[in-house]
Amino acid sequence: MQYEKRIEEIFVRHPSVQVSGFSGRAYKAGIDGMLAFDAALGHPWKSFRCIHVAGTNGKGSVSSMLAASLASTGLRVGLYTSPHLVDFRERIKIVGESSPILISKEEVLEFLDKYDREIAELSFFEITTGMALWWFERQAVNLAVIEVGLGGRLDSTNVITPELSVITSIGLDHCSMLGDTRAEIAYEKAGIFKPGVPALVWGHDSETDPVFVGHAREVGAQLYFADELVGPVHLDGMDLRGEYQDVNVRTATAALRVLGVEPNPEAIRHTAALTGLRGRWEVLRTHPTVICDIGHNPPALAQNFRQLEKATNLIIVYGIMADKALDDIAPLMPARARYILCAPDSPRSMPVDELYSRLSALRPDLSLRTAPSVADAVRLALSLASPDSTIYIGGSTFVVAEAIGDGSLFRETCPPPGTGRG
Repeated sequence: MQYEKRIEEIFVRHPSVQVSGFSGRAYKAGIDGMLAFDAALGHPWKSFRCIHVAGTNGKGSVSSMLAASLASTGLRVGLYTSPHLVDFRERIKIVGESSPILISKEEVLEFLDKYDREIAELSFFEITTGMALWWFERQAVNLAVIEVGLGGRLDSTNVITPELSVITSIGLDHCSMLGDTRAEIAYEKAGIFKPGVPALVWGHDSETDPVFVGHAREVGAQLYFADELVGPVHLDGMDLRGEYQDVNVRTATAALRVLGVEPNPEAIRHTAALTGLRGRWEVLRTHPTVICDIGHNPPALAQNFRQLEKATNLIIVYGIMADKALDDIAPLMPARARYILCAPDSPRSMPVDELYSRLSALRPDLSLRTAPSVADAVRLALSLASPDSTIYIGGSTFVVAEAIGDGSLFRETCPPPGTGRG
């Protein structure tokens, strides 16, 4: 009870981007506050090696693959990712040879009490970033994989100096903060490049190449392109099932080779189980098949909807945040699916009536109906499904989080990939 109450207070005092969006106290562009907090903590990241991972899509998967493979070498590996789906402790964990170890509730309380004065004016993400670095030092990790929250140049995680900087795919997302072109977004991501630290970018692209090449030259970072270093990698039986993971596997494999580490295909194959990563083409149930995925921007959804092309009797449970580019997403949505629209319980959500109205105008060919909540939408989808149906749950991290968090929704559930301890 003490933990739950304290966490609720933190959410109220320090609104998170996950809840409040990129406005007000939830998002603070710039790292001055984080630099001061890092100094107050004693620069804990200097006690272990780091890998820094940015990108529009794939950075969570690549970070997790790197952590899984590196942990298989006997290293004690910390992993810091965002957002969380059920409990924010999912963000801060140690990856070993079995299930991950999450920061304990007692340690969360200890940190918040110890640094209560220092965190008074910080954002939620600054607090959790400091907590992760503090805990990793306390746990004597050998290495930590640190995922960027937003962008890179002005992100709270950019206080570290890593052994390798990695940038996954570049796409249009969070344009109001990062820029309206892929080149502008690439510039923000390239802000994690450091002097003398090798940098790896997923692949060549005529729009972003000049940005990455120029910035690497400016700061003195050796630049590599993953698509030059690693050809197609086929890992059968991966527990991260999305077809988009092919690019992420190649990126993680290239990153390991730049580090001089031989990739462990078996560890990468079981990344979800080893790290507890969820919501990436995760199968929640079979007969009917229920899949959830947190992809929410046009590039990610385009890949997901393509993967659904062969699904039979397709039903899509869909909700979206109000700031997402529905005009760009609507043309991608499969016409043959039945849609159940919903609004997750977040002030950032697009109201379901608005979503219905806008989609009806943009895509009058779609079969649309609404439900009052995510749980109701999932229950309706299950009632309409036949054993050979496929139900896809997505459009927003919040939709997936609510579906996963309600244990009553799926009687015939597949076991989650990793529940953690602590």
